[in-house]
Amino acid sequence: MDPDAAPSAQLAQALGVDVVPDLLELALTHRSYAFEQGGLPHNERLEWLGDAILGEAVTVMLYLAHPELNEGQLGRRRIALVSTVSLAEIARGIGLGAYIHLGRGEQLTGGRDKDSILADTMEAVIGAAYLSCGHEVASDLVRRLVEPLRGQTERFGVAMDPKTALQELVDTLGGEAPAYRVEGEGPQHDRVYRAQVTVASASGTGRAAAPLIRAEGEGRSKRQAEMAAALAAWNELSSARDAPGDAAAQGADAEAEAEADADADADADA
Repeated sequence: MDPDAAPSAQLAQALGVDVVPDLLELALTHRSYAFEQGGLPHNERLEWLGDAILGEAVTVMLYLAHPELNEGQLGRRRIALVSTVSLAEIARGIGLGAYIHLGRGEQLTGGRDKDSILADTMEAVIGAAYLSCGHEVASDLVRRLVEPLRGQTERFGVAMDPKTALQELVDTLGGEAPAYRVEGEGPQHDRVYRAQVTVASASGTGRAAAPLIRAEGEGRSKRQAEMAAALAAWNELSSARDAPGDAAAQGADAEAEAEADADADADADA
């Protein structure tokens, strides 16, 4: 029994699906927890199954809902809706992180809110729903979870190429080019990369530009990590752009903080 995770029965009730309890527990078991517990089964096989159910259900949903779109347009929307970022957003909406069984290391590094863990677990839960209740119930679950995102057309191009989308948005806001830093950890066969992207506001003061935004992402490759970080930054900058007052305040705060740091350094040198 994992004392750090919420009771899985509450999740089944929230989903409205009568998932077999043992299957749901398996779907919620991350490999880090399984390893620490002496080699318990974990959720990666269910994740593989759920990925297939998810893809089919979203494909059919888009085909029926959008007769005006050609196959290329449908394909781009499908990629966006089944992306790690979209699945993580869905998972946060149902509070999935609280139910996941994680090893201590993952817990200490914020694993309950990592996009990759949330997305993988979401797929595993879909797989458990399929095995418990059959194809139609699992497909209906997917439709209910994904439908709120289907109308958000702006996300489709961004999910396809978030680094380009971020650069284009930064250009419109007058910021510096995004700068990426990537670090990897873990053995070569199971390496995880974490990327941080920093976008600095253009400054003509001669001092270092104040950070406009910093965002992070992770993935199984450097490219995936950079794309995840870029998408997170794009989402934050888009929100700031849509709230001009807030964006101005954030920019002023960042610039004031940078000036304070510079003054402190000058005082130290003196």
